Amino acid sequence: MATIDLTVHPDRLERAVQRARERGIIIPTFAQMKDPTRIPEKIREQLKQTGLWDVTPVNLFRITWKNEPKPFGGLFGGVNFIEFPSSLTGVPARIIALVGKWFPTGAHKVGAAFGCLVPRLVTGQFDPTTQKAVWPSTGNYCRGGAYDSALLDCQSIAILPEGMSRERFEWLSRIAGEVIATPGSESNVKEIFDKCWELRRSGEDLMIFNQFEEFGNYLWHYEVTGHAMEEVLRSALGSNDAYRGVALTTGSAGTIASGDYLKQVYPTSKIIASEALQCPTLLQNGFGAHRIEGIGDKHVPWIHNIKNTDIVIAIDDNDVVKIMRLFNEPVGQEYLQRKGVPVEIIEKLNLLGFSGIANVLSAIKFAKYYELTGNDVVLTVLTDSMELYGTRIEEYREQFGEFTPADAAEAFAGALHGVRTDALIELSYAERKRIHNLKYYTWVEQQGKTYEEIQAQWYDPNYWTDVQRQAGEIDAKIEAFNRMVGLL
Repeated sequence: MATIDLTVHPDRLERAVQRARERGIIIPTFAQMKDPTRIPEKIREQLKQTGLWDVTPVNLFRITWKNEPKPFGGLFGGVNFIEFPSSLTGVPARIIALVGKWFPTGAHKVGAAFGCLVPRLVTGQFDPTTQKAVWPSTGNYCRGGAYDSALLDCQSIAILPEGMSRERFEWLSRIAGEVIATPGSESNVKEIFDKCWELRRSGEDLMIFNQFEEFGNYLWHYEVTGHAMEEVLRSALGSNDAYRGVALTTGSAGTIASGDYLKQVYPTSKIIASEALQCPTLLQNGFGAHRIEGIGDKHVPWIHNIKNTDIVIAIDDNDVVKIMRLFNEPVGQEYLQRKGVPVEIIEKLNLLGFSGIANVLSAIKFAKYYELTGNDVVLTVLTDSMELYGTRIEEYREQFGEFTPADAAEAFAGALHGVRTDALIELSYAERKRIHNLKYYTWVEQQGKTYEEIQAQWYDPNYWTDVQRQAGEIDAKIEAFNRMVGLL
């Protein structure tokens, strides 16, 4: 079944409602996450006394792109975004990125976790009083899931590769019930899936929220991120400007669902899927390992609508590491200032984590390939910030030495302004079908999907739109749940 299952289980639902009542949990709707002016005044008053990253139920209402960018007491404004000047990007096109730091947990993946958990919670499919919630991830998603689980006072298991940043593990050690580190690093997603199968066979009462196949992840980004991007465009586009496309590393392929929404509003726009050159799965049916934390691969996520994807780009992780140092080392920031990058932009470059840098590079490559002008707008997303990677700076100093003015010049001229348009393909029908067919090896052979399901993804014209139409139905279930809890 492509659509999100909203079958109600009354006995479990009663227990979920009681837990929410005990924990003081009110659940926001998709409509409120898109438009926080809909949030009740009672909750707004609570938020004025609450830190953005506090583990408290009221912060569920901060799962939105519109939080005030402040760590304590903020309410809501416009969508948080940054526009990068040509002095930084080296291209005339306007590259605009939505900022993920100002979500609870410091990354927008808390929204994807919400999208996966809540439909099961408000229907009684997931019982937080008896079941463990399992969150397989390469980092930020399991942090979001552990956060949601802590609010519900339910047991959680976070699964992520052992090679992820130390900050992720330190944070999870304080929030998650159990943390499982699987072998490998960013690209080792199959090892995460294998651990999930081991847990299923254990006989424990648990529910696995696999972001790579959960349509709640897709729907949250289609509905919430897509509308946020549309608002940015409506405010940013001048009378002679044109929106050209959204460039995103695929990861779990949740965020790229925003491109499906934008294509319905701007039919000529492009969806650009990006990955690491060291692990070119979409580009070359390939494999490998890479250092762009947040975009785990070596497979094609089940929820990636390949038939609607236009371009595949690969980004060299060496470029990402060099640019990370350019943006965050004092020598690099001094060099950027000498090259004419405004100080107010330099001060915001810590908003880009590794995947954010890769996203911006993808947007630059797209702009170069299509020879976009100053009237062309490209969107992307900064999933998280450097707050989650501070130890990486120290590690790279030890590995590569101090960052010198010569290193800064090389990173700026080569990795940033000198990024080339190779490792890029425009997808024909046949190329799209090739990438879609790669799903078979992961999802049908290994993860229990059927031949009929994978064929439906390609041939059923309603497959994706049926999911897209479910936001209103889920909101109705959330509102019914909140009435049963009785705290509003």
